[in-house]
Amino acid sequence: MPLNPFKNIGPGFIVAAAFIGPGTVTLCSIAGVSFGYTLLWAVLLSTLATIVLQEMAARIGLMTQKGLAELLRQQLEHSIWRQPALWLIMLAIVLGNTAYQAGNIGGGVLGLEAIMGPLTFEVFGLRLNIAALALGLGAFIVLSQNSDKRLTQILTVLVLFMSLSFVLTALIIQPDIPDLLAGLVQPKIPEKSIWTIIGLIGTTIVPYNIFLHASLVRKKWHSIDALPQLRRDTFWTIGLGGVVSMSIVICAAGSGITQINNAVDLAQGLSPLYGSMATILMGVGLFATGMTSAITAPLAAAFVACGCLGWSTDLNHNRFKLVWRAVLLVGVVLATTQIKPITLIKLAQVANGTLIFIIAALVLWLVNQQTLMKKAVNTRVQNAFGILVFIVTLIVGLKGISGVLQILN
Repeated sequence: MPLNPFKNIGPGFIVAAAFIGPGTVTLCSIAGVSFGYTLLWAVLLSTLATIVLQEMAARIGLMTQKGLAELLRQQLEHSIWRQPALWLIMLAIVLGNTAYQAGNIGGGVLGLEAIMGPLTFEVFGLRLNIAALALGLGAFIVLSQNSDKRLTQILTVLVLFMSLSFVLTALIIQPDIPDLLAGLVQPKIPEKSIWTIIGLIGTTIVPYNIFLHASLVRKKWHSIDALPQLRRDTFWTIGLGGVVSMSIVICAAGSGITQINNAVDLAQGLSPLYGSMATILMGVGLFATGMTSAITAPLAAAFVACGCLGWSTDLNHNRFKLVWRAVLLVGVVLATTQIKPITLIKLAQVANGTLIFIIAALVLWLVNQQTLMKKAVNTRVQNAFGILVFIVTLIVGLKGISGVLQILN
């Protein structure tokens, strides 16, 4: 019987696929160009914090066999905070993912255009991006597989493809190792870097990934015996995502570019120094990040919406399909016609900023419930790490809300 390399792969690859999106790639690129290797410690910190939070969420999913939205609906049944909490979650994740979906697809388009050139055409006076339609169709086909295993396999290949592209590009750059290590282990906050640091943490600790992870774990494993495998899956895949983020910072730091607006600027800037191969690898990596996020964002929105509303979270259920198809369709339309839903995005950012520390607190609360978690309840050490992560998410959330409100005013 042939060996199946995907047999033991868990949902961690899907979570890694979700948190390395076009926004992360762009922000890491800007961090590298503006501050060199100095902010690598922030990427490392946010990766470690994500591992702590995602492990707790995954453990909750394993022990309760419920998604987080479904579990919160149940645990807050008699609380006055039930409806406000569920509606905040719906607003932040379902509305947020709908708003950001155009950016996910647009990120994949930018990757293709870095390799192939402009792909926008005018049809009956309306400018349409053909690549956005193709990417939307690709995401639809993947999400229509009606199989957890097949979805995991496809996203695993895309994540490995993406990782290889960025890591190889970083190796081509040939970074200065002493400076790189100093940036990792010596936390510094250069002038005007605070918002970049907050952004790096905020794009790594993603609220919808917490819900996505808990929902997917229960479809893969069903008893406490799987806990060691769950932890290995979480640590390695989230760690891989952190390595990808660091690789992008390294690429940008060694590019010699002095100003950048997005990852395509970085891809084009690498070409004179390192040849067309660096540009192609960056373009492929950006395409993969856009594609993986375009697949996982509608999936997460469907899990959250159905959990909050008490609907089935089975991938084959009609209401579940309705949610992810609606999110994907809106994203494709916005990306194809190049309409930017600025107000919607700002609203989603405020909701996400509020949600990130509330969810961290709720996860800590749930993972300490003896009746729910039994032998997998949090230890004192795990609680100490969890409280540290809560403090980090609180700072990031409040700063993020403050920044968006200032922009709105």
